[in-house]
Amino acid sequence: MDGVLLQFGLVGWGVLLTVGLGAGIVKGMVGFAMPMVMISALGSMVSPEVALAGLIVPTVVTNVWQALRQGIGAAWDSIRRFRLFLLVGFVLLMGSAQLVPYLPKSLMSLMIGLPVALYAGWGLSGRPLTLPGGAGRRGEASMGALAGFFAGFSGVWGPPTVAMLTARGTDMQEQMRVQGVIYGLGSLALAGAHVVSGVLNTATLTLSVSLVLPSLAGLWIGFRIQDRIDQRTFRKLTLLVLLIAGLNLIRRGVLAI
Repeated sequence: MDGVLLQFGLVGWGVLLTVGLGAGIVKGMVGFAMPMVMISALGSMVSPEVALAGLIVPTVVTNVWQALRQGIGAAWDSIRRFRLFLLVGFVLLMGSAQLVPYLPKSLMSLMIGLPVALYAGWGLSGRPLTLPGGAGRRGEASMGALAGFFAGFSGVWGPPTVAMLTARGTDMQEQMRVQGVIYGLGSLALAGAHVVSGVLNTATLTLSVSLVLPSLAGLWIGFRIQDRIDQRTFRKLTLLVLLIAGLNLIRRGVLAI
């Protein structure tokens, strides 16, 4: 990974910064999907583990902003309400993160691409996501486990989180805040886990930090236009992009086998 920054020319850096901006806009408008957009787009340019490292710092910073938009008190209430999801997810995240250095690149591409493509395809079909175990504590724990497991090696925990919040009938404003809290704490855990795993190191940290400003700019734009567009139409377009990106990662994984 020592030559991570050297492999990008001017055009490459332009693409990277555009990815950060676009992912931030998506997150600002719908509250999630930033890691999925970044891991899918970056994964088409660099190895899966470098793509994972690249999204970590922007994810931490943008989620802190999203979580604290209504103040620290509201964020703390959200932590208390969803503490079971957070605890179970943290345990699974820390464990699965240690698998990254040992997984073949082809398998990582498939493990990231498959859930992204399946989630996007399911969403585009118009069918709602349901919780294994229902909308109570069993459902919360099962979604926390699923989110933590996939987050550990892909940085993607949005789909099960959104499924849980939707099943519990969380209103839009709280859902945005809760997503910021859950993803913020999860991304801090992810960062710590991958310092230990070696994925986040001196070379990849520089790449990740360089994506912070465009991601923040995108998040600000997304917040500004959140109430001015047809959310359903935009969500469908987002799902379509995610489906294409997920299928591309699956293609890369199959070709690398």
